[in-house]
Amino acid sequence: MAIKDAVLAQLAVRFEVLLPHLNERQRRLALATEARLLGHGGVRAVARIAGASESTVRRGVFELEAGGELLAEGRIRRPGGGRKTATELDPGLLPALLGLVEPDERGDPMSPLRWTTKSLRRLAAELTRRGHRVSPVTVGRLLRENGFSLQANAKTLEGDQHPDRDAQFHYINDQVKVFQAAGEPVISVDAKKKEMPGQLPNTGREWRPKGEPVRVEDHSFFTGPKGETAIPYGVYDLAADTGWVSVGVDHNTSAFAVATIRRWWQARGQLDYPAATRLLITADAGGSNSYRYRGWKAELAALAADTGMAITVCHFPPGTSKWNKIEHRLFSHITMNWRGRPLTSHEVIVNAIASTTTRSGLRVRAELDTRSYPLGVAISKARMKALPLEPYKARGSWNYTLHPAPLITTEPSPPGSGPTSAVQGRRKVLDMLDDPGLTGMSATELDDVTARPAPAQEAERERRCFQQRGGPRRKAAADHGKPLFTGRDRILLTLLYLRQVCPQRVLAEMLEVTDRVISPVITETRRLLDGHKVKVEPTTLLFTDPDQLIGFLDTGVLPARSRTSLPEELCDPALTGMSRTDLQELIERLAPRQAAFVEGRRHTQRGRPRQPGTRGGVFAQKITDPERVLATVLFHRRVCTGEVLAELFRVNRSTIGNAFRDVRPLLDADGFHLPPAPFKHHTAESLLASIAATKQPS
Repeated sequence: MAIKDAVLAQLAVRFEVLLPHLNERQRRLALATEARLLGHGGVRAVARIAGASESTVRRGVFELEAGGELLAEGRIRRPGGGRKTATELDPGLLPALLGLVEPDERGDPMSPLRWTTKSLRRLAAELTRRGHRVSPVTVGRLLRENGFSLQANAKTLEGDQHPDRDAQFHYINDQVKVFQAAGEPVISVDAKKKEMPGQLPNTGREWRPKGEPVRVEDHSFFTGPKGETAIPYGVYDLAADTGWVSVGVDHNTSAFAVATIRRWWQARGQLDYPAATRLLITADAGGSNSYRYRGWKAELAALAADTGMAITVCHFPPGTSKWNKIEHRLFSHITMNWRGRPLTSHEVIVNAIASTTTRSGLRVRAELDTRSYPLGVAISKARMKALPLEPYKARGSWNYTLHPAPLITTEPSPPGSGPTSAVQGRRKVLDMLDDPGLTGMSATELDDVTARPAPAQEAERERRCFQQRGGPRRKAAADHGKPLFTGRDRILLTLLYLRQVCPQRVLAEMLEVTDRVISPVITETRRLLDGHKVKVEPTTLLFTDPDQLIGFLDTGVLPARSRTSLPEELCDPALTGMSRTDLQELIERLAPRQAAFVEGRRHTQRGRPRQPGTRGGVFAQKITDPERVLATVLFHRRVCTGEVLAELFRVNRSTIGNAFRDVRPLLDADGFHLPPAPFKHHTAESLLASIAATKQPS
């Protein structure tokens, strides 16, 4: 019997209203119910009207006829239905996955994932390689089910902490409270990251018309060494909530750091604290204000003498500079203020810093410092000892006070408070060294020698500057970046060295520069003098100490020679255990081999021949090759300690140690062996007294 069209139409209306609100099982049972009510042909009719398959409707009919227990609320299938999980199909999948991603990285140590990014795709590929076929989606689901998630690195490890870290923090806090309670100024100082002016990208974003971003260079290294440098050094007043920033253009030296503090005091500090008698500076442990730098303390001493204030400095322990107040009360706001904006020039940098404000009332003043602060300037030991420096009993290297006493120095060139006076002091030393008794020529002859290589000197300087800049000059030459020594000064220093008046160390100490400044000057100038056929004859003078040289210039008295007869005395058979003839034969046999062995080893280390002026060049060795053999023989017999031999030969302990290391293998190769001495001397006086006792007649 055919089903009437009116019944089918009513059925279609019911399905349209009801089926969208039913789940899979409910829809199947509802369709099966209607099909049973329609009788023969009901399955096909219901399937056609509902848009379902006849098998789905027929399966629902079978479920109704079979009856059975009702499913739990919320379930549409009986337990155990559906496809099995990946871990059920492959029990070894999850352990293999955890072995790849857990921190201890268990499993195959040669896995490529040990050294690469552990993305879902790479993890799935590695698991498939190991025989566990799995998709990246399944890997992600398994990781989330086992408590894994995407995480970035957490900056929580501070490394090894200094044992006095907490004690220093408490001390700084107490000092700040004491100074602020007394109305004395307390400042925090540090240097901000160097910036390179130009159309370069700067992190951050700012509001601009849509589609009109600021155009900057794709890669900042295009600027390279041609670019100028901006060095912001800041001073933050903790009580007034004000900042001062000097933007330098030369080098971040201790002189630049103290010059910034000086400018802050002259412009703001003395106005805000007219009755101040003390100043507290908190600074980190490194950089231009490092607690190790003599220049930092010498410049602060000059500032204390000029201002009449006692300057107390408290350094934060190494690795804790982020706790310095200036970092998060001044520098962080400056960075936020110029975010997303290219720092095209020094003027832009200064204006961006000066416009930095906060809702709490921060005010900042910035100025451009175009003065020169050359590298290589040093402070002599004598001047350092003369500073009015008072280290505190607790952690004196971090906490100290520089009193406003006048600077007392034993040097002929007392440095002043700034770069200008330092140059003047260095000029006095150079004028003092320009003595015919040292140079071996009159002032006219020295001027003539200076004029001959002058064009080549200037050309060499331009070549060196061209190489450092990476290109030609972008502006005319000026006083900025002026070298420490003029062309005539370089000739003078080289002549003194080639005439063997004194070593480079003495020149560096007297001029208060580092060895890295003196050595290139002499090397370059010596090459120019050789090219112009300038002959330099050595002198009989030799000064190993600045005081000896100054004393000779003042009095004309030469220093007494020492260690002339010492090797002969140490050759005593009572010490060496062998006759003088046998000792001389041993020295003649081993000394050339020792020198060749040392030269071969150092040639391998250098990878090239020696430069002029080194071993066997301008100055004699501190200890000769025969003396090295003699010292090793004495040490082999245990006549005395290495410290005693170093004192007797007037060299340091490492030089004697190197002699032992070079000669001892040669003695062993020759089968040299002597019984130990009956007594071992631990002082030089005891050894010399024993030699004198053997010479006395019985």
